[in-house]
Amino acid sequence: MSAPINRQIVLAARPVGNPTESDLRVVEREVPVPGDGEILIRNLFISLDPYNRIMMGNANSDAVAIDIGQTMTGATVAVVEESKNADFAVGDHVVSMLSGWQEYAVSGGWDLRKIDPEQAPPSVSLGVLGHTGLTAWVGLTEIVDPKPGGTLVVTAAAGAVGSAAVQIGRLRGHRVVGVAGGQEKSRYLLDVLGVDAAVDYKATDFAEQLARAVPDGIDTVFENVGAFMLEALLPHLNLNAQIVVSGIMSQITATVPPAGPDRVPDLLRAVLYQTLTIRGFALPDYLGSFPKFIAEVGPWVADGRVKYTEDIVDGFEAIPSAFIKIFEGRALGKVIAKIA
Repeated sequence: MSAPINRQIVLAARPVGNPTESDLRVVEREVPVPGDGEILIRNLFISLDPYNRIMMGNANSDAVAIDIGQTMTGATVAVVEESKNADFAVGDHVVSMLSGWQEYAVSGGWDLRKIDPEQAPPSVSLGVLGHTGLTAWVGLTEIVDPKPGGTLVVTAAAGAVGSAAVQIGRLRGHRVVGVAGGQEKSRYLLDVLGVDAAVDYKATDFAEQLARAVPDGIDTVFENVGAFMLEALLPHLNLNAQIVVSGIMSQITATVPPAGPDRVPDLLRAVLYQTLTIRGFALPDYLGSFPKFIAEVGPWVADGRVKYTEDIVDGFEAIPSAFIKIFEGRALGKVIAKIA
Protein backbone atom coordinates (compact mmCIF):
# COMPACT_ATOMS: atom_id res chain seq x y z
CA MET A 1 0.00 0.00 0.00
CA SER A 2 1.35 3.40 -0.95
CA ALA A 3 2.03 5.96 1.78
CA PRO A 4 -0.64 8.66 2.26
CA ILE A 5 0.07 11.91 0.44
CA ASN A 6 -0.06 15.44 1.79
CA ARG A 7 -0.77 17.97 -0.93
CA GLN A 8 0.58 21.44 -0.26
CA ILE A 9 0.44 24.76 -2.09
CA VAL A 10 3.85 26.41 -1.97
CA LEU A 11 5.22 29.74 -3.09
CA ALA A 12 6.73 29.27 -6.56
CA ALA A 13 7.64 32.90 -7.36
CA ARG A 14 7.33 36.31 -5.76
CA PRO A 15 4.52 38.28 -7.40
CA VAL A 16 4.98 41.68 -8.95
CA GLY A 17 1.70 43.48 -8.34
CA ASN A 18 -1.33 41.22 -8.12
CA PRO A 19 -0.65 37.50 -7.60
CA THR A 20 -1.05 35.03 -10.46
CA GLU A 21 -1.62 31.29 -10.49
CA SER A 22 1.96 30.74 -11.68
CA ASP A 23 3.20 32.23 -8.40
CA LEU A 24 1.84 29.13 -6.64
CA ARG A 25 2.57 25.44 -7.12
CA VAL A 26 0.98 22.23 -5.82
CA VAL A 27 3.45 19.68 -4.43
CA GLU A 28 2.98 16.25 -2.89
CA ARG A 29 4.83 15.17 0.23
CA GLU A 30 4.44 12.50 2.86
CA VAL A 31 1.94 13.06 5.63
CA PRO A 32 3.89 14.24 8.71
CA VAL A 33 4.12 12.03 11.79
CA PRO A 34 3.32 13.61 15.17
CA GLY A 35 5.86 13.31 17.97
CA ASP A 36 5.32 13.31 21.71
CA GLY A 37 2.85 16.01 22.73
CA GLU A 38 1.86 16.68 19.11
CA ILE A 39 -1.32 16.32 17.07
CA LEU A 40 -1.86 15.38 13.43
CA ILE A 41 -4.72 17.35 11.92
CA ARG A 42 -6.49 16.98 8.57
CA ASN A 43 -7.67 20.28 7.17
CA LEU A 44 -11.30 20.64 6.10
CA PHE A 45 -11.49 24.36 5.27
CA ILE A 46 -8.71 26.80 4.37
CA SER A 47 -8.97 30.57 4.80
CA LEU A 48 -7.87 32.77 1.89
CA ASP A 49 -6.96 36.31 2.93
CA PRO A 50 -5.24 39.45 1.62
CA TYR A 51 -2.60 38.79 4.28
CA ASN A 52 -1.45 35.79 2.23
CA ARG A 53 -0.32 38.19 -0.51
CA ILE A 54 1.85 40.04 2.00
CA MET A 55 3.55 36.78 2.98
CA MET A 56 4.41 36.10 -0.69
CA GLY A 57 6.86 39.03 -0.75
CA ASN A 58 7.26 42.07 -3.01
CA ALA A 59 4.37 43.59 -1.07
CA ASN A 60 4.02 47.09 0.30
CA SER A 61 4.59 45.82 3.84
CA ASP A 62 7.30 45.46 6.45
CA ALA A 63 6.27 41.88 7.21
CA VAL A 64 8.88 39.19 6.56
CA ALA A 65 7.88 37.07 3.56
CA ILE A 66 7.99 33.30 3.46
CA ASP A 67 10.71 31.56 1.45
CA ILE A 68 10.30 30.28 -2.09
CA GLY A 69 9.16 26.67 -1.84
CA GLN A 70 7.60 27.18 1.59
CA THR A 71 3.99 26.20 2.22
CA MET A 72 1.60 29.14 2.11
CA THR A 73 0.55 30.21 5.58
CA GLY A 74 -3.04 30.55 6.70
CA ALA A 75 -5.78 29.59 9.12
CA THR A 76 -7.76 26.38 8.76
CA VAL A 77 -10.57 24.36 10.27
CA ALA A 78 -9.41 20.79 10.79
CA VAL A 79 -10.20 17.48 12.47
CA VAL A 80 -7.75 15.63 14.71
CA GLU A 81 -6.55 12.46 12.99
CA GLU A 82 -3.96 11.33 15.55
CA SER A 83 -3.11 12.72 18.97
CA LYS A 84 -0.18 12.34 21.33
CA ASN A 85 -1.43 15.29 23.36
CA ALA A 86 -3.80 14.73 26.30
CA ASP A 87 -5.70 17.94 25.55
CA PHE A 88 -6.91 16.74 22.15
CA ALA A 89 -8.72 13.59 21.07
CA VAL A 90 -9.14 11.98 17.68
CA GLY A 91 -12.22 13.48 16.05
CA ASP A 92 -11.95 16.87 17.76
CA HIS A 93 -12.66 19.80 15.43
CA VAL A 94 -10.17 22.63 15.78
CA VAL A 95 -9.17 25.94 14.28
CA SER A 96 -5.47 26.33 13.50
CA MET A 97 -3.89 29.69 12.77
CA LEU A 98 -0.69 28.16 11.42
CA SER A 99 -1.32 24.92 9.52
CA GLY A 100 -1.49 26.67 6.13
CA TRP A 101 -2.47 25.64 2.63
CA GLN A 102 -2.08 21.88 2.88
CA GLU A 103 -4.14 18.80 3.61
CA TYR A 104 -2.36 17.66 6.77
CA ALA A 105 -0.27 19.36 9.44
CA VAL A 106 1.33 18.61 12.79
CA SER A 107 0.77 20.95 15.74
CA GLY A 108 2.01 21.17 19.28
CA GLY A 109 -1.51 22.19 20.29
CA TRP A 110 -0.78 25.73 21.46
CA ASP A 111 -2.08 27.22 18.19
CA LEU A 112 -5.29 25.16 18.14
CA ARG A 113 -8.74 26.16 19.36
CA LYS A 114 -11.48 23.57 19.75
CA ILE A 115 -14.86 24.25 18.12
CA ASP A 116 -18.20 22.45 18.19
CA PRO A 117 -19.38 21.73 14.62
CA GLU A 118 -22.91 21.18 15.93
CA GLN A 119 -23.25 24.75 17.20
CA ALA A 120 -22.36 26.52 13.94
CA PRO A 121 -21.04 25.59 10.50
CA PRO A 122 -17.29 24.96 10.92
CA SER A 123 -16.41 27.46 8.18
CA VAL A 124 -17.83 30.30 10.30
CA SER A 125 -14.83 29.88 12.59
CA LEU A 126 -12.65 31.25 9.78
CA GLY A 127 -14.94 34.20 9.09
CA VAL A 128 -17.36 36.15 11.20
CA LEU A 129 -16.54 34.06 14.32
CA GLY A 130 -12.89 33.68 13.40
CA HIS A 131 -9.89 35.90 12.83
CA THR A 132 -11.71 38.15 10.35
CA GLY A 133 -14.57 38.88 12.75
CA LEU A 134 -12.07 39.30 15.57
CA THR A 135 -10.21 41.89 13.48
CA ALA A 136 -13.37 43.97 13.14
CA TRP A 137 -14.24 43.62 16.82
CA VAL A 138 -10.73 44.50 18.05
CA GLY A 139 -10.59 47.57 15.81
CA LEU A 140 -13.89 48.90 17.17
CA THR A 141 -13.33 47.82 20.79
CA GLU A 142 -9.67 47.73 21.74
CA ILE A 143 -8.24 50.30 19.31
CA VAL A 144 -10.88 53.02 19.09
CA ASP A 145 -13.98 53.63 21.17
CA PRO A 146 -16.71 55.15 19.00
CA LYS A 147 -19.52 56.88 20.87
CA PRO A 148 -23.00 55.55 20.01
CA GLY A 149 -24.90 57.90 17.74
CA GLY A 150 -21.90 59.11 15.77
CA THR A 151 -21.18 58.34 12.13
CA LEU A 152 -18.96 55.33 11.48
CA VAL A 153 -17.56 54.88 7.96
CA VAL A 154 -16.24 51.44 7.00
CA THR A 155 -14.22 51.04 3.81
CA ALA A 156 -14.11 47.76 1.84
CA ALA A 157 -17.37 47.25 3.71
CA ALA A 158 -18.53 44.26 1.64
CA GLY A 159 -15.38 42.28 2.43
CA ALA A 160 -14.98 39.75 5.21
CA VAL A 161 -13.65 42.18 7.83
CA GLY A 162 -15.64 45.17 6.64
CA SER A 163 -18.98 43.36 6.66
CA ALA A 164 -18.40 42.36 10.28
CA ALA A 165 -17.37 45.91 11.22
CA VAL A 166 -20.48 47.56 9.77
CA GLN A 167 -22.76 45.19 11.68
CA ILE A 168 -20.90 45.49 14.97
CA GLY A 169 -21.10 49.27 14.58
CA ARG A 170 -24.81 49.18 13.77
CA LEU A 171 -25.63 46.96 16.75
CA ARG A 172 -23.74 49.32 19.04
CA GLY A 173 -25.88 52.25 18.00
CA HIS A 174 -23.77 54.04 15.40
CA ARG A 175 -24.94 55.51 12.12
CA VAL A 176 -23.01 53.32 9.67
CA VAL A 177 -21.88 54.21 6.16
CA GLY A 178 -20.34 51.44 4.06
CA VAL A 179 -18.01 52.13 1.15
CA ALA A 180 -17.51 49.41 -1.47
CA GLY A 181 -16.90 49.01 -5.20
CA GLY A 182 -19.85 48.47 -7.54
CA GLN A 183 -23.64 48.60 -7.43
CA GLU A 184 -24.00 44.94 -6.45
CA LYS A 185 -21.91 45.44 -3.32
CA SER A 186 -23.77 48.65 -2.48
CA ARG A 187 -27.09 46.80 -2.66
CA TYR A 188 -25.65 44.04 -0.46
CA LEU A 189 -24.63 46.60 2.16
CA LEU A 190 -28.08 48.17 2.18
CA ASP A 191 -30.37 45.17 1.73
CA VAL A 192 -28.48 42.47 3.64
CA LEU A 193 -26.20 44.18 6.16
CA GLY A 194 -28.54 47.09 6.92
CA VAL A 195 -26.15 50.04 6.69
CA ASP A 196 -27.65 53.51 6.84
CA ALA A 197 -25.97 54.55 3.60
CA ALA A 198 -23.80 52.88 0.96
CA VAL A 199 -21.24 54.62 -1.25
CA ASP A 200 -19.86 53.17 -4.49
CA TYR A 201 -16.26 54.30 -4.84
CA LYS A 202 -16.19 53.11 -8.47
CA ALA A 203 -19.01 55.45 -9.47
CA THR A 204 -18.26 58.65 -11.37
CA ASP A 205 -20.10 60.61 -8.67
CA PHE A 206 -18.23 58.97 -5.77
CA ALA A 207 -17.41 62.33 -4.15
CA GLU A 208 -21.03 63.46 -4.35
CA GLN A 209 -22.31 60.15 -2.96
CA LEU A 210 -19.91 60.39 -0.05
CA ALA A 211 -20.93 63.97 0.76
CA ARG A 212 -24.62 63.00 0.78
CA ALA A 213 -23.93 59.98 2.99
CA VAL A 214 -22.16 61.97 5.74
CA PRO A 215 -24.11 65.25 6.09
CA ASP A 216 -22.98 65.61 9.71
CA GLY A 217 -19.40 64.58 9.03
CA ILE A 218 -17.50 61.45 10.12
CA ASP A 219 -16.67 60.55 13.71
CA THR A 220 -14.96 57.19 13.19
CA VAL A 221 -13.32 55.47 10.21
CA PHE A 222 -12.63 51.74 10.03
CA GLU A 223 -10.10 51.82 7.21
CA ASN A 224 -9.35 48.78 5.06
CA VAL A 225 -8.28 50.44 1.79
CA GLY A 226 -5.78 53.29 2.26
CA ALA A 227 -4.36 55.71 -0.34
CA PHE A 228 -7.12 57.44 -2.34
CA MET A 229 -9.84 56.36 0.10
CA LEU A 230 -8.44 58.17 3.12
CA GLU A 231 -7.81 61.20 0.93
CA ALA A 232 -11.52 61.26 0.00
CA LEU A 233 -12.65 60.89 3.61
CA LEU A 234 -10.29 63.48 5.07
CA PRO A 235 -12.37 66.63 4.34
CA HIS A 236 -15.39 65.11 6.10
CA LEU A 237 -13.71 64.20 9.40
CA ASN A 238 -15.14 65.85 12.48
CA LEU A 239 -13.23 67.29 15.39
CA ASN A 240 -11.70 64.48 17.48
CA ALA A 241 -12.46 61.90 14.80
CA GLN A 242 -10.89 58.46 15.23
CA ILE A 243 -9.34 56.35 12.47
CA VAL A 244 -8.46 52.70 12.97
CA VAL A 245 -6.32 51.29 10.17
CA SER A 246 -7.16 47.61 9.76
CA GLY A 247 -5.71 47.22 6.26
CA ILE A 248 -4.45 49.02 3.19
CA MET A 249 -5.83 46.77 0.46
CA SER A 250 -5.21 49.29 -2.33
CA GLN A 251 -1.51 49.43 -1.48
CA ILE A 252 -0.58 45.80 -0.77
CA THR A 253 0.42 45.09 -4.36
CA ALA A 254 1.71 48.58 -5.20
CA THR A 255 5.18 48.66 -6.75
CA VAL A 256 5.47 52.45 -7.04
CA PRO A 257 4.25 55.34 -4.87
CA PRO A 258 0.67 56.49 -5.55
CA ALA A 259 0.30 59.00 -8.38
CA GLY A 260 -0.70 62.56 -7.65
CA PRO A 261 0.35 65.22 -5.15
CA ASP A 262 1.75 64.47 -1.72
CA ARG A 263 -1.16 64.62 0.74
CA VAL A 264 0.88 63.99 3.88
CA PRO A 265 0.92 67.72 4.76
CA ASP A 266 -2.89 67.80 4.51
CA LEU A 267 -3.14 64.77 6.77
CA LEU A 268 -0.79 66.23 9.36
CA ARG A 269 -2.66 69.52 9.30
CA ALA A 270 -5.94 67.66 9.96
CA VAL A 271 -4.32 65.61 12.75
CA LEU A 272 -3.20 68.82 14.44
CA TYR A 273 -6.18 71.14 14.02
CA GLN A 274 -8.94 68.50 14.17
CA THR A 275 -7.13 66.54 16.91
CA LEU A 276 -7.48 63.27 15.06
CA THR A 277 -6.55 59.88 16.50
CA ILE A 278 -5.06 57.39 14.00
CA ARG A 279 -4.10 53.91 15.15
CA GLY A 280 -3.14 50.65 13.51
CA PHE A 281 -2.84 47.25 15.13
CA ALA A 282 -1.51 43.73 14.62
CA LEU A 283 -4.14 41.06 15.29
CA PRO A 284 -1.72 38.53 16.91
CA ASP A 285 -1.30 41.01 19.75
CA TYR A 286 -5.03 40.70 20.55
CA LEU A 287 -5.71 36.96 20.31
CA GLY A 288 -6.24 36.97 24.05
CA SER A 289 -9.42 38.99 23.41
CA PHE A 290 -11.05 36.05 21.65
CA PRO A 291 -13.29 35.00 24.60
CA LYS A 292 -14.68 38.54 24.98
CA PHE A 293 -15.24 38.76 21.22
CA ILE A 294 -17.13 35.45 21.12
CA ALA A 295 -19.18 36.42 24.18
CA GLU A 296 -20.50 39.52 22.41
CA VAL A 297 -20.63 38.56 18.74
CA GLY A 298 -21.46 34.85 19.10
CA PRO A 299 -25.07 35.44 20.23
CA TRP A 300 -25.55 38.02 17.45
CA VAL A 301 -24.54 35.45 14.85
CA ALA A 302 -26.65 32.72 16.48
CA ASP A 303 -29.86 34.77 16.44
CA GLY A 304 -29.26 36.28 12.99
CA ARG A 305 -28.56 39.84 14.05
CA VAL A 306 -25.13 39.54 12.43
CA LYS A 307 -25.28 38.07 8.95
CA TYR A 308 -22.40 36.73 6.92
CA THR A 309 -21.65 35.74 3.35
CA GLU A 310 -19.18 33.00 2.51
CA ASP A 311 -17.61 32.60 -0.90
CA ILE A 312 -16.76 28.90 -0.61
CA VAL A 313 -14.83 27.21 -3.42
CA ASP A 314 -14.74 23.44 -3.63
CA GLY A 315 -11.51 21.50 -3.93
CA PHE A 316 -7.84 21.91 -3.16
CA GLU A 317 -7.02 22.71 -6.80
CA ALA A 318 -9.39 25.68 -6.77
CA ILE A 319 -7.37 27.61 -4.19
CA PRO A 320 -5.04 29.58 -6.52
CA SER A 321 -7.80 30.98 -8.75
CA ALA A 322 -10.03 31.73 -5.74
CA PHE A 323 -7.21 33.59 -4.02
CA ILE A 324 -6.51 35.73 -7.07
CA LYS A 325 -10.08 37.00 -7.35
CA ILE A 326 -9.73 38.72 -3.97
CA PHE A 327 -7.34 41.19 -5.61
CA GLU A 328 -9.56 41.65 -8.66
CA GLY A 329 -12.48 42.91 -6.59
CA ARG A 330 -14.62 39.85 -7.43
CA ALA A 331 -14.97 38.47 -3.90
CA LEU A 332 -18.03 39.14 -1.74
CA GLY A 333 -17.68 38.25 1.91
CA LYS A 334 -15.26 35.65 3.26
CA VAL A 335 -13.35 33.49 0.74
CA ILE A 336 -12.83 29.92 1.95
CA ALA A 337 -11.70 26.71 0.27
CA LYS A 338 -13.50 23.49 1.23
CA ILE A 339 -11.01 20.68 0.70
CA ALA A 340 -12.68 17.72 2.44
